[in-house]
Amino acid sequence: MTEFANKLFNFNTIKKIFFPLFFPLSKLWETIYRVRRFAYQYGLFTQHNFDVPILSVGNLTFGGTGKTPTTLWLAKQFEASGKKVMILSRGYKGEFENSYGVLDASKRLSFNPHRYGDEAVVMARKLESSVIVVGKHRSKNLDYFYDLYRPDIVLLDDGHQHLKLNRDLDIVLFDAMLPLEQYFTAPLGYMREGFHGLRKADIILLARADQVSKEKLQQLKELMARYISSDACVAEIGYRPEGLFDANYKKILNVEEIKGKKVINMAAIGSPELFFRMIRSYGAEVLEDVSFADHHNFTIEEVRPYVEKAEREQAYILTTGKDMVKLRQIVDAKNLLFLDIELYFLNGGNEVGEIISRVCDF
Repeated sequence: MTEFANKLFNFNTIKKIFFPLFFPLSKLWETIYRVRRFAYQYGLFTQHNFDVPILSVGNLTFGGTGKTPTTLWLAKQFEASGKKVMILSRGYKGEFENSYGVLDASKRLSFNPHRYGDEAVVMARKLESSVIVVGKHRSKNLDYFYDLYRPDIVLLDDGHQHLKLNRDLDIVLFDAMLPLEQYFTAPLGYMREGFHGLRKADIILLARADQVSKEKLQQLKELMARYISSDACVAEIGYRPEGLFDANYKKILNVEEIKGKKVINMAAIGSPELFFRMIRSYGAEVLEDVSFADHHNFTIEEVRPYVEKAEREQAYILTTGKDMVKLRQIVDAKNLLFLDIELYFLNGGNEVGEIISRVCDF
């Protein structure tokens, strides 16, 4: 998304032109978030407490930083140890976003992404026994469903700004590929909350650290150093492909097997250019990159031309796991595949595990 925006209009040029206007607005935005955190910290606003470890996964910036893969990674670790996991997800753009809905991963049903949101459906498909409660009123939903499910662990997906719930562990993600000059609060930069939001962070994950230089990582660490606690752990993670899967979640190809094959890339995620770049890195012959707004609800009319082109060219349509849950409802094509990825640690994994274990008795 950042590369796309920079191609559409020169971000730095516009920032220079409108700096006198953007700067006070940016400072006002940052101040509002700081005052809000202060109000919750000192009891001016009420925080709800529950007798269960609550782990928040979030970020300070707009767009995708890998929150869903991180939440999935955590849930899988807890499931493997026999813990009952509840995930609180907003269900963004789903019918239940303003109310509530429940997905039980142990029941292999065809969950509707238009009702629950695409991210919640992806998590339900990839987990074994976790419960995903959808709805933006997450503290209220936890209160409502807590006695019914009695979870051992609660994961708050995209929860860093959801301060109504008191949490035991705060995990904050950064996209290491985001240009350093965009680390200002909106509208001057790409941050929805300033670096002061890191004061309570326990774990900071630098995502896609394998795709930037050591110098860039060091500069990012220096940028946030004065804001983080001395006890906070800073770790580096990457995402690696598990393979290419069809609409029935059956593995069709190893990602290396797309080398030399014709593909049309299609994505409706926060940073589609990163997905497009990954496909290219494996040697695919890309006929076209097609991007839509994040969480876009596809229609058959807008997808059909690309399906027909793929058939003519004997090409694959490659998409993301989040997009497949919607595309599979309107497209019945054997050449429609999605790239599945998993999180891995470049360094800091042991320290992250130790912190989680102390908090969750894991």
